[in-house]
Amino acid sequence: MDPTVVAAWIAAGVSVLTLMGTLAAQYFGRRGTKEDAEKAFAEQRDQLNETLKAQSEHLDRTLDDQRTRTLNERFATAAEHLGSDKPAVRLAGVYAMAGLADDWEENRQTCVDVICAHLRMHYEPDPGPDAPTPRRLAFQAIREVRHTVIRVITAHLQENAAVSWQSLNLDFTGVVFDGGDFTGARFSRGRVSFTNAEFTGGTVNFIGARFTGGTVNFNRAGFSGGRVDFSDARFSGSLVSFDGVRLTGGTIDFQYARFSRGQMDFSNALFSGGTVDFRGAQFYGGLVHFDNVRFTGGTVGFRASGFSGSLFYFNRAEFSGGTVDFSRVRDWSTPPEFPWTNTPPVGVKLPPSGAA
Repeated sequence: MDPTVVAAWIAAGVSVLTLMGTLAAQYFGRRGTKEDAEKAFAEQRDQLNETLKAQSEHLDRTLDDQRTRTLNERFATAAEHLGSDKPAVRLAGVYAMAGLADDWEENRQTCVDVICAHLRMHYEPDPGPDAPTPRRLAFQAIREVRHTVIRVITAHLQENAAVSWQSLNLDFTGVVFDGGDFTGARFSRGRVSFTNAEFTGGTVNFIGARFTGGTVNFNRAGFSGGRVDFSDARFSGSLVSFDGVRLTGGTIDFQYARFSRGQMDFSNALFSGGTVDFRGAQFYGGLVHFDNVRFTGGTVGFRASGFSGSLFYFNRAEFSGGTVDFSRVRDWSTPPEFPWTNTPPVGVKLPPSGAA
């Protein structure tokens, strides 16, 4: 073959190899650059994410700290208002503390404790109509604040409350009640204490209340005047204790109440005056205890009541006065257990023989 042609072929081959080498170098160079770029981008993205996360966490902490400071400031202001000697300022404190309780779930119980504590403060009795006008007006203003506290609490115990306080503990220990409205309240969880409370006048309504869980305690409470109304209340899954109560006047009304589960305990109570009215009440489940009760006066009536399933005990009860009237019950199929065998004590009226 012609040397010139061979040389041309060799030159062409070298050119092709050179070109291929160049292209390969460019290809692998670009590939390496891309991988490096992707790696660098990933590192930058991770760094950015870490930075954003740290900034977000810092912002959250800042906002939480600011929120906590704001809530604590609101708490301090509301508590200060509640302690004011001016009823109007106290009233503002009641609403402020209730609003704070709604907004501050983690410290809701504390806020409600403060509201209840306001009711436990010393309360001067009604000075009467003959007292000087300024004194009577001052009493009425303080009384209105106290009744407002009860209304605010009750609003949060309703079935449709925007913010429910049903799971919270409510401490009314030793509180003097001369009226108040718990109508429709739901006592379904938590502990509610009326221990040593004094019901001295006016009307305290529990009409249509529901006692379906937790514990409600009226132990050693005193009923000396006015009316406490449990009409149409339902007792179906809680312990409601009136252990050691003292009824010396006024009325406790359980008309058309329903006792289906749970336990109601009047053990160790003293009935020396006033009236307890169970007219139309139905006892068809659970336990009802009147053990060790002393009846020395007053009236306990069960007209049109039904005893059809509850375990109802009067063990060791003493009947030395007053009237306990079962004579016109509606259902006597599961009568109470009494501490006598034949003739009932004077003042105890039972249904006609053979009633069921």
